[in-house]
Amino acid sequence: MEIRRTEEKDLDAVMAVYARARAFMAQTGNPTQWGTDYPYIELIKSDILKNGYVVTENNSVIGVFVFEENAHEAVYDNIDGAWLNDKPYAVIHRCASDGTLKGTGQFFLDWCFDRCKNIRIDTHADNVPMKNLLEKNGYKYCGKIKYPGRGENDNGERVAYQRCGD
Repeated sequence: MEIRRTEEKDLDAVMAVYARARAFMAQTGNPTQWGTDYPYIELIKSDILKNGYVVTENNSVIGVFVFEENAHEAVYDNIDGAWLNDKPYAVIHRCASDGTLKGTGQFFLDWCFDRCKNIRIDTHADNVPMKNLLEKNGYKYCGKIKYPGRGENDNGERVAYQRCGD
């Protein structure tokens, strides 16, 4: 597996990965986190220009994620709980795999941690596979955060995790 910046030519493949991820989430008891159309194409196009990455195998896109170093997520300022530290951090968002190759999530989490030793990430409380992956990789549950305006079937509440080390 390899990781590289997302390019405009990857748009269709990225959309397909997200479609597969939404179906998997619905099948595993998490139908509301991304619903039927999140992430929106405008957001994906923005990710491509900013901090989007793809995981490839044999030149095929099998995973996608956003990784932003030196981030500041305003929504993370109001946590019902406590972060492990207040040091500068990176964030991971919109991570997904098409499910064709076991270990894709592990691969990109390792890649991110190699670049920054203080990472924050959040997911839906019903996203058991993601929570298990995070905990397996040393991410500690820190509390709950809430995104505004997530839609009628999603109250925006997310469980937040952090991993830090030197």
